[in-house]
Amino acid sequence: MKDMTKGSEAKLIFYFALPMLVGNIFQQLYNTVDSIIVGKFLGKDALAAVGTSFPIIFLLISLIMGVTMGSTILISQYFGAKDMEKVKKTIDTAYITLFFASIFVTILGLIIGGPILRLINVPDEIFAASKEYLDITFIGLIGMFGYNSVSAILRGLGDSKTPVYFLIISSIINIFLDLLFILEFNMGVGGAAWATIISQAISFILAVIYLNKRHKVLKINIRHLEFDKDILKRSIKIGLPSGIQQMVFSFGMMMLQGLINGFGGNTMAAYAAASKIDSFSSMPIMNFGAAISTFVGQNIGANKPERVRKGLNTTLIMSTVMSIGIALILIIFAKPLVQIFTSEAEVVAQGVNYINIVAPFYFVVGAMFIINGVHRGAGEAIFPMIISILSLWLIRLPIAYVLSSPLGSSGIWWSIPAGWTFGAIATVIYYRSGRWKNKSIINLDENKKDSSN
Repeated sequence: MKDMTKGSEAKLIFYFALPMLVGNIFQQLYNTVDSIIVGKFLGKDALAAVGTSFPIIFLLISLIMGVTMGSTILISQYFGAKDMEKVKKTIDTAYITLFFASIFVTILGLIIGGPILRLINVPDEIFAASKEYLDITFIGLIGMFGYNSVSAILRGLGDSKTPVYFLIISSIINIFLDLLFILEFNMGVGGAAWATIISQAISFILAVIYLNKRHKVLKINIRHLEFDKDILKRSIKIGLPSGIQQMVFSFGMMMLQGLINGFGGNTMAAYAAASKIDSFSSMPIMNFGAAISTFVGQNIGANKPERVRKGLNTTLIMSTVMSIGIALILIIFAKPLVQIFTSEAEVVAQGVNYINIVAPFYFVVGAMFIINGVHRGAGEAIFPMIISILSLWLIRLPIAYVLSSPLGSSGIWWSIPAGWTFGAIATVIYYRSGRWKNKSIINLDENKKDSSN
């Protein structure tokens, strides 16, 4: 557990974000290794099948992961206030909620996955492989939810290192299983999906074993789990807007995927490859946003608002420097990076074009994520939701549909930084208004207690 209410703001946030970055890199390896092996050994249609499945998976899990984010913020604020009883109740409630939620989403995904693939115009030659990948992934959701819930809880308590160790092990297992299932057992796209869900389940099992042996507060004992409906309501109050934001965003991404699918297999494969590179490259920025959420949550819980401002300023500087460096590396090495996934010339050309358009704007999305991280850490979840929805539905999607006609896939790629720019400007305006400062759950609880005395 890490107390972030004292010490150098820059060092605390940087060293808290670093293990999260390593962990997310290995977590991304699950899907990226799938895409690399599938693209190299099964062809561009198989790569397109894997790529087109992700918006659907993200759509169905996003609401639940939003509630998980709410639990993380609540845990960080209670931990900052040194209320360990509330910390334990919040953790127990999160475990119970996510268990039943994973079962529900699995059933839902198996029922509606196919119809959604038809809705977004997946070509017939890719449909069967996409459906197989989706179904297997939904079967293994409980492992993914379990691991992510444990990671979120540990982050709320200031521990971003422990989950990384288990994730590294399971990522190595994933690579081994990918090669075994696809190259030796000839299981096709389904082999990649099975490798992923087995590896995720292993990471969750390892995390549970560790917690039960090392952490009294975090120990999972099924017979003694305590469900607190009031804490669930608070978690939902914080996390639901984020979950809705993610759902609306992923629905928009499905529409965008449908537009991309209309350009055929080459564009689908290019987007699948380039977006994987994009996900890796933007992770340091997003991890700074997640790290500052925990930092802000703990310091607001400890009633130290001056540290919030200092933490934001130092994080923005770190993120901007890193964003510029990453963008330069991507632009220089765009072609060989895309060629990791496929050697087909047309696919590579479109993937390189994507990177050249999107990468220079990483510093913009960095500012948006970090300032919204401050808002979420303070308990303000509504505004980031609204901005994310407006950025996608009022800016990105209309621009993509309008520009794709004269510019082809380039018009779709240009819509991405356009949405980021709008979101960043709106986020800065809201931050400067100061309205987010009165959203702390801890302060609201104390005010209620004071008024009742």
